Amino acid sequence: MPLLAIPFPMIDPVLIEFGPLAIRWYALAYIAGILLAWRYMILAVRNTSLWGKASHPNETDIDDFVMWATIGIVLGGRLGYVLFYNLPYYLANPADIFAVWEGGMAFHGGLLGMIVALILYSRLRGLSVWSMFDLAAIAAPIGLFFGRIANFINSELWGRPTDVAWAVVFPNGGPEPRHPSQLYEAGLEGLVLFIVLRVLSHRFHLLKKPGVLAGSFAIGYGLARTFVEFYREPDAHIGYLSGFLTMGMLLSLPMVLIGALVVLWALRKNASAQ
Repeated sequence: MPLLAIPFPMIDPVLIEFGPLAIRWYALAYIAGILLAWRYMILAVRNTSLWGKASHPNETDIDDFVMWATIGIVLGGRLGYVLFYNLPYYLANPADIFAVWEGGMAFHGGLLGMIVALILYSRLRGLSVWSMFDLAAIAAPIGLFFGRIANFINSELWGRPTDVAWAVVFPNGGPEPRHPSQLYEAGLEGLVLFIVLRVLSHRFHLLKKPGVLAGSFAIGYGLARTFVEFYREPDAHIGYLSGFLTMGMLLSLPMVLIGALVVLWALRKNASAQ
């Protein structure tokens, strides 16, 4: 092992095991992310000073949405991984599509699942779709943070070989020390993006302008993910799509453009409404 490499902390991916029943850190990360995001959304709707005259859901609306969000994230995340990252394998082994305990979730699929759930739920309850999008946007980095920490514990989605002082030798990543890209993503997509959106929502009160925070989240995530992709090892069965371009970049870069268009549209719409 190179002198500067950090040994991987041997954390068992399974926290507790009761016979065939295993409680994994990965599952707990999803649960923690969803529950904390729910509480954060509740606090946001309670703070009426953040909303001004903008239409917004109440606490009951958020409570009832949790199940919709969970289904959208899990189904979308799994189907996104199957379609975007490993379709030939799952076409040959369709039963494995349901083996979510073995890992394999895609953020972009989970995002699409959440968008569908938000639109359907908002229409069913007569809520402002864009206000719901904004609430989900300011809370999403919480789940992203816990999810990336779980990726690190699982020793998956590690980075490219490197000689930086904080490189980690992952147990299933070969002998080379690698970038702990999961921690980079936890920091950028989780902590940094949460702080940025917190400032925009609570300091600049942009919940009063529905759509701006949703677009800002798309821009922030797209930039953060694209940056980390330069340090993250591409999936072995996909590799580089063209030159340095990876699947993560291909799915994230359009988010920046779409997010910018949404922000411009929302600012213009809210300015004309005043």
